[in-house]
Amino acid sequence: MARAPARICRPRRQLSFENQPWSAVLGDTDLLVTLAFALGAAGIGAMGAAFLRQSLVLGYIVAGLAIGPHTPGFVVDVPAVEDLADIGIVLLMFAIGVQLSFSDLRRVGRVAVLGGGLQVAATIAVVYAVGIAVGFGRLESLFFGAVISNSSSTVLSKVLSERGDVDSVHGRISLAWSTVQDFGTVAMVVILTTLANGSTGTLAVDLAKALGLAALFLVLVIPPGLFLLPRFFERISARGNVEVFTLAAASIALGVAYLAEVFGISVALGAFVGGILVGRSDVSHEVESRLAPMRDLFAGLFFVSVGMLIDPDIVVENLWLVGVTVVLIVVVKGAMSGMITLAFGYRGRTAVLTGAILAQSAEFSFLLARLGTELDAISADVFGLMLAGAAISIVLAPAVFAGAQPIGRLVERRLPLPPLADLPDEVVRGDLSDHAILCGYGRVGRVVYEAIRQQAIGVVVIEQDAGAVASLREQGVAVLQGSASNPVILERAGIAQARILIAAIPDPLSIRRIVEVAREANAEIDIVVRTHSQAERRHIEGQGADEAVVGELELALEMSRHTLRHFGMADAPAELLLRKVRAKSQGE
Repeated sequence: MARAPARICRPRRQLSFENQPWSAVLGDTDLLVTLAFALGAAGIGAMGAAFLRQSLVLGYIVAGLAIGPHTPGFVVDVPAVEDLADIGIVLLMFAIGVQLSFSDLRRVGRVAVLGGGLQVAATIAVVYAVGIAVGFGRLESLFFGAVISNSSSTVLSKVLSERGDVDSVHGRISLAWSTVQDFGTVAMVVILTTLANGSTGTLAVDLAKALGLAALFLVLVIPPGLFLLPRFFERISARGNVEVFTLAAASIALGVAYLAEVFGISVALGAFVGGILVGRSDVSHEVESRLAPMRDLFAGLFFVSVGMLIDPDIVVENLWLVGVTVVLIVVVKGAMSGMITLAFGYRGRTAVLTGAILAQSAEFSFLLARLGTELDAISADVFGLMLAGAAISIVLAPAVFAGAQPIGRLVERRLPLPPLADLPDEVVRGDLSDHAILCGYGRVGRVVYEAIRQQAIGVVVIEQDAGAVASLREQGVAVLQGSASNPVILERAGIAQARILIAAIPDPLSIRRIVEVAREANAEIDIVVRTHSQAERRHIEGQGADEAVVGELELALEMSRHTLRHFGMADAPAELLLRKVRAKSQGE
């Protein structure tokens, strides 16, 4: 790769905002004026991002760029905004800790914990090598890799929700994977801070000291925290005083962060640990909801402060390096994530979609980048390039995921099937007849399976998630691992002798393929599928499904039934009315 321009390779330029001509634009502004301008710009940026259906983070960064020192117009007191933004970092990390779900990690098991860790390490290694090749310093290249290794759970949740894929296999894997990356970020903050600060000792001694202090902090905080904090918040919640509850939550977040700083470790780590401790209580959701407005306010200021540090001139002069950054995030990181998923035994389409949804940057990427500038570990030039590439990857995320759909289907056809799970002998021999085939063992599939099991009806489950398959095997359930749209797997499940097939997966494209294959294999089988819209219901039933259940419609009818009963309407006329409502809705 060609060497970077001299502008990139020169010694680091300090991000100093003192005694600059632009500081006179607003004069000696006080904190109130600074806060008003920063929040006003953040609000305008957020509205613009929402209108364009983009992440609000991008709106905040653009707002910071507009009121920062590198663009004409009003300029606010940058150090004051950065001081307020530090509160946003604490509350953001605290909220991540509260939201952390260990059950979600257990659901996908090794692919999240081992795969996510492997992806982070591999991404840092590859990006570090690229950074050295284009002329970055060693520490800059290490920060470069750390920034690129993360993916935003906010962005991927939004993209998955828009396509109804949150409960899909690739959705569950990517969300848990993102959680593992969050853990990795906390560790990287400790390690990178140690490397940037340096000391008179060796690197090994510095790292050992930093990790020792972190371990001491965890030992002193976690045991009493697990015992005291859940009880403390449950007591406060029982009193019903919202103001006291909110103040207590904010105090705990800031207090644990301060305690971490006393130990010489990152406030981000302290806030994250505090969030994990509070998250173990029964009122964790209430803590999260009470702190959310305050968290969003100060987190917005944090991203505004990040935008203030970007110099557009540097970005424009080095567009090719911005392009390299985008390629590293979207192509390299996405491909590595997909290949790791494939190596853990998941089918080709799942691997491609998992890689595609993770091919963007996270909020923590901006946190790590700003940490690098504060520690004088990365130059203003490299900082701008990192953030420009990260922002572009977030904008591209929906298009990348949409474009991965046909690629996933192509890979699925070209790659060999993963090994089939062992079935009881009678299923392999085809002796089982008049049974049910359940495709998908997620939230919907579990309920359907329980109802079938209670009636002692024979059932074969087809599921892609390796963790769910292992759990079902332990229970003695007849289960196949793989895609129900594959004719070989349906044949192994006894499709020719089955009485009914239930497709309980959320992916409409897979459901269409399942209906097509199942109907071809057994013209008499009854097929019931899950859908999300009336248009999709009509399309699927036109393809051969006997019934397509629209989840939102059934939810609305059940809520209507409860409401009618509450107002004293008898069951018979209520059911008649609901049938009319159903017929009208299905005809629309």
